[in-house]
Amino acid sequence: MPRRSSTARSSDDRFIDDHRQVYGVEPICKVLPIAPSTYREHVAQRRDPAKLSARARCDLKLKPEIARVFAENFAVYGVRKVWRQLRREGFAVARCTVERLMGEMGLQGAIRGKAVRTTVSDKAASCPLDHVNRRFHAPAPNRLWLSDFTYVATWTGFVYVAFVIDAYARRIVGWRVSRTAHASFVLDALEQALHERRPQHRGGLVHHSDRGSQYVSIKYTERLAAAGVEPSVGSVGDSYDNAWAETINGLYKAEVIHRRGPWRSVEAVEFATLEWVDWFNNRRLLARIGNIPPAEAEAAYYAQLEALPIAA
Repeated sequence: MPRRSSTARSSDDRFIDDHRQVYGVEPICKVLPIAPSTYREHVAQRRDPAKLSARARCDLKLKPEIARVFAENFAVYGVRKVWRQLRREGFAVARCTVERLMGEMGLQGAIRGKAVRTTVSDKAASCPLDHVNRRFHAPAPNRLWLSDFTYVATWTGFVYVAFVIDAYARRIVGWRVSRTAHASFVLDALEQALHERRPQHRGGLVHHSDRGSQYVSIKYTERLAAAGVEPSVGSVGDSYDNAWAETINGLYKAEVIHRRGPWRSVEAVEFATLEWVDWFNNRRLLARIGNIPPAEAEAAYYAQLEALPIAA
């Protein structure tokens, strides 16, 4: 007889538990592919975990920790990130063990869907040059910001969500939720980023976006100029022109909007976005920066800068 998974065995045990008073253990076991002695062994192990195998005892300890990590991270982490987080917390566990236990527990991470374009280009508007050329890398914070927005369907109509991302550690430095997609709402996200980060005037910061009319509007370009930020707009006009900002939109839709909807109102979207941005910046593990959160990556950068004069 082929070896049955622990999930199948648990299902058999629960069925016998529920019906043994009516039909008895032996008659049920004749129908199910399980021996009565095996079932009684499982019952004894449930009553006294010391009788379990070493692996089974380890599984009992790990399952609550896996469930905790999964729940604390918006229930969006897949096997790899749950494993990474457990390792960060000091659990010496193999990736294959996490994969097996998550399968038994029915836990599955978020899966990104196909991106939907929200850009409406203004062909008549003059565009800044493309200073990025699809190289979405920055040597330090406040060197390159990426901006884009997406939409969310609610019971009261569409709402729009704009993000400003610092490319160094992929930290979200500004965001805004609005009922309209006018230029003023992406400008609000920019204002938040400028207030939070306070970049040096003409200190080398580049702001990059696609060719959307909101980002090439007069008000937006004038605000960048006043802040001493160099504007940059994708030259080709496809999604690859602003690929990392598109990635943030995709993560946001997969990890919040599709997973926790439907959405009743703009206020509900705004509160959920606030929670997600805080989690994303301070706790979400990003593979591109070494499987640490964006805030931790920036803190490490500044700590390294402070250590340089001491070393010198």
